[in-house]
Amino acid sequence: MKPSIFDLSHDELKKILTDNKVSGFGATQIFDWLYKKWEFNPENWSNVAKKTREFIQEQYSTELNKIVWNGLSKDGTRKFLVKMYDGQTVEAVAIPARDRLTLCVSSQVGCAVGCTFCHTATQGLKRHLKTGEVVGQYMSVQQWLFDNVGPEEKLTNIVYMGQGEPLHNYENMKRATEIFLHERGLGLGQRRITLSTSGLVPAIEKLALDFPPVNLAISLHSARNDVRTEMMPINKVYDLDRLFAAIKKIPLKAHRRITYEYLLADGVNDTMEDVVALAELLNSKESKINLIPFNEFPGSKYKRPSEQKIMWFLDQMIKRGFTCTIRTTKGSDILAACGQLKSEYDKVNLWNKDEGPVVIPSIANNVVQNQTTR
Repeated sequence: MKPSIFDLSHDELKKILTDNKVSGFGATQIFDWLYKKWEFNPENWSNVAKKTREFIQEQYSTELNKIVWNGLSKDGTRKFLVKMYDGQTVEAVAIPARDRLTLCVSSQVGCAVGCTFCHTATQGLKRHLKTGEVVGQYMSVQQWLFDNVGPEEKLTNIVYMGQGEPLHNYENMKRATEIFLHERGLGLGQRRITLSTSGLVPAIEKLALDFPPVNLAISLHSARNDVRTEMMPINKVYDLDRLFAAIKKIPLKAHRRITYEYLLADGVNDTMEDVVALAELLNSKESKINLIPFNEFPGSKYKRPSEQKIMWFLDQMIKRGFTCTIRTTKGSDILAACGQLKSEYDKVNLWNKDEGPVVIPSIANNVVQNQTTR
């Protein structure tokens, strides 16, 4: 099977063309056709030399990943099941907000981290996604939106919060990010991309060295090692001391802060002891706390705190000088809320806590949209 054209950065494509005795300038022309004009048939690249077009057609696939299922939540969230070249599937979620349309992309088929609050963990890790499969999620979903909703339905932001641990697939996510940012690629600004990690310390230490400077979110979920280890087995290897030693090496640009994602589970990490530990661990001037009320899924051992408890925790952090938000739950009616991802191309039983089990074609993705509550 031919490799995907979406695997290649602009510089890589230019070098390949030059090495094969065709014009390196063709890379700029091809990127314009792919990422600016949304034209994927080389036969229609009218200003690209015939020899260049023939080389691309012989050596590379320009086909988009196939969307095999999509669902629309009552709140406007759209979920897409995207099929890869080998039949494996991942889910991407388009989340609307007042001034943006954010796409959550997956980095792996499954996940190896094993967080006990996440449905994805029950799937295990099947494989890393290639660069073109990460970029392809964006391209496929955007094309679907153009074709089925309208030309005004444009994705504006990307979050690496879907299936998988992005930093476990470091090189492919790095190259995908370069394509997202490149002026001849999708041309997104650095502030429009957010990478979320569970705390893979060796990869965090590399971020400042060679990863494009995008927004960073840390899945923290507890400021106490014993509780965090219960929720996130990765903490056994990279505990809070090691994690924050790595985080402190990341230079923050002016007015930038690291977001700390904090999933609130009833009776687990929502006490005054947890509030005090969190306030002592984080620097209020360099941190933003994003509270995520737990979203239940079939077989989960955790429960969602009461709304009163959620607002109490929020108030306690604000009183201590922190910028603190609550992640608005979106797509919960199709299990598209945070932690509920487990992509399966088959019908499965899903849990609706108001009506009991329901059946829809796929389990949902793992992201919702932030919303400042105060």
